[in-house]
Amino acid sequence: MAKKPSPKPPPDLSTEEKIKEAARKVFTQKGFAATRTRDIAETAGINLALLNYYFRSKQKLFEEVMLEKVEQLFGLIAPVIVDPTTTLESKIEKVVTLYIDMISEHPDLPIFVLSEIRNHPDHFANTFNIGEMLQHSSLIQQLKERRPDIHPFHFLMNTLGMTLFPFIARPVFETSGAANSTLFNNMMQQRKILIPQWTKAILNSI
Repeated sequence: MAKKPSPKPPPDLSTEEKIKEAARKVFTQKGFAATRTRDIAETAGINLALLNYYFRSKQKLFEEVMLEKVEQLFGLIAPVIVDPTTTLESKIEKVVTLYIDMISEHPDLPIFVLSEIRNHPDHFANTFNIGEMLQHSSLIQQLKERRPDIHPFHFLMNTLGMTLFPFIARPVFETSGAANSTLFNNMMQQRKILIPQWTKAILNSI
């Protein structure tokens, strides 16, 4: 009777997370196309064979890391924008605060996610159904009711732009001497108050 193959040992979570952390770093710096699995293995401090043991391909590793990134960036707002019990102003305040807090903790997220959305828009849209969720959200309905003369996505794009762009441009501000790390962080905290005020002014303008 043939001997049964030995079961695969349980994953070493510390090694698996080490690989994923290295992948986050390298994918963020180089993007998917320019990244080699060898680069990730070297950054993780392991050999290539061990990386291949946990993740059979660069694509599989990328998709897992990308999924985590997108869930971090977009998963926060879903419960907020679909909640029919909160006001439009409350939704905007919550979205802005959640994003600023989360991106302050993970400053690499915007560039990484936005670059990959640009490179793989169909995969992103099909996986997360962002468009469908937005179209039927309470947020969009409230925007339509408040300003039926303006497409609601204008307000959404403006709010997200005011929230996300400073983090994307942060290296320019800091390397040019326009704002050091402390000043930048203080300004982001101030924007939690200012962005909802600016958005409210646009909503109420003639």
